[in-house]
Amino acid sequence: MAEEFLLKISNLSKSFSGVKVLDSVHLNVRAGSVHALMGENGAGKSTLMKCLFGIYKQDEGEFYLDGKSFNFTDPKHALEDGVSMVHQELNQVLQRTVLDNIWLGRYPKKGLFVDEKKMLHDTIELFNKINVQLDPTKKLSTLSVSQRQMVEIAKAISYNAKVIVLDEPTSSLTENEVNKLFEIMRTLRTQGISTIYISHKMEEIFEISDEVTILRDGKYIGTKFTKDLTMDSIINMMVGRNLENRFPPKNNTIGEVVLEVNNLSTLYPPKVNNVSLTLRKGEILGVSGLVGSRRTELVEAIFGARTRESGEIFLRGKQIKNNNTVEAINNGFALITEERRETGIYPVADIKFNATVANVHNYTNIFGLLNEKRMVDDTNLQIKNMRIKTPSQKELIRSLSGGNQQKVIIGRWLLLNPDILIMDEPTRGIDVGAKYEIYQLMLNLVESGKSIIMVSSEMPELLGITDRIAVMSNGYLADIVETSKTSQEELFRLATVRL
Repeated sequence: MAEEFLLKISNLSKSFSGVKVLDSVHLNVRAGSVHALMGENGAGKSTLMKCLFGIYKQDEGEFYLDGKSFNFTDPKHALEDGVSMVHQELNQVLQRTVLDNIWLGRYPKKGLFVDEKKMLHDTIELFNKINVQLDPTKKLSTLSVSQRQMVEIAKAISYNAKVIVLDEPTSSLTENEVNKLFEIMRTLRTQGISTIYISHKMEEIFEISDEVTILRDGKYIGTKFTKDLTMDSIINMMVGRNLENRFPPKNNTIGEVVLEVNNLSTLYPPKVNNVSLTLRKGEILGVSGLVGSRRTELVEAIFGARTRESGEIFLRGKQIKNNNTVEAINNGFALITEERRETGIYPVADIKFNATVANVHNYTNIFGLLNEKRMVDDTNLQIKNMRIKTPSQKELIRSLSGGNQQKVIIGRWLLLNPDILIMDEPTRGIDVGAKYEIYQLMLNLVESGKSIIMVSSEMPELLGITDRIAVMSNGYLADIVETSKTSQEELFRLATVRL
């Protein structure tokens, strides 16, 4: 009788610095299935997959593949034995070709030389297997994020993978690119290859997965067929409580105009053209638009991180320059960037450094020495206020979940007590429970008289948390609408007027 499950993980436990992050976790994956792995940030999903892939060594527990016990000592061992992982942050050599990235370290040889002909033939066969149209000789740096993911999936299949782990694969993809990824996953399903799919996006889970396993606080909560679940039941299992509403109630009072931007244009492509907007005290102003609409370029120009060609900025009626980020910070602005791993965190530094680095001038005395105690106290305060899950402030920030990293970044800027907080995709890659906490934090800030500009690609989020929404289209401002009087349909229509 054939084994019911292709992959079995039993009673897996793992601790870091004496803190148990996985506690007797189970995961059973059927052959040719898409198995979703869900849980709040810090639930243990990535740690579980890193144990499977040989990056971490578990303290307890067993793995079985095709009924046979195994323990991978490193990722190379895992790849060669049929388990592959496509990480959320792709680790690729961007200045080399698609061919090089697939076969690097194991080039097919013909005598002493690389067999270029076989390498090209085998790559085309791999692409045909998953219905991908890509030029294998192109540099990886010329490809989109979704195309680079396809290269990683092809690479996984080249190892004859039986199980492929996809960690938040759609966090930076457009709707069309997500659909293409799902086509590939369905093709893998028909070939008997199993996919473990980590995502916080509920709609995707219901569209693509067969079963769902949920973790909470490092513990196994349960596994169910997707068809037997609802969004509410998944949320309840993830957070241990019902979230009746996805967004907290709003009680902010909107006051006078604090920021006025007139005819702002950027100097270098991709360009922003003649954008004018206002931001009021106690207001959350959303910025919407499709990929390529220049939302990020707009807020970077306001913050002084992008060179302006023309335009004026007024703060409480007084003209300011914000010619660079230091000037903007001194004027009471803060920017939480879209790509937290690339431009938000210092990954090899600890939480204390990441929490206090923007405020370091306030910790120096007249002799230029740092006040270590104040830095420790402020970091502990942020860990408590932001509900950051960590064994201590000495942990490297890269060891935290995405949601907890984001909380550290927000806490860093709040130590500066900014009047205008610009948040670019603040909840990307964050679970529903952590999202709610960040929404509540935003509302607390505007209720205290702060003002927020929030860029988001999620229309329900914009409709649920903002007061007005500025819609960008191909570098131009299409319109600014009252949130209470608009709809997803109108936002989409406005986002396409300049295409």
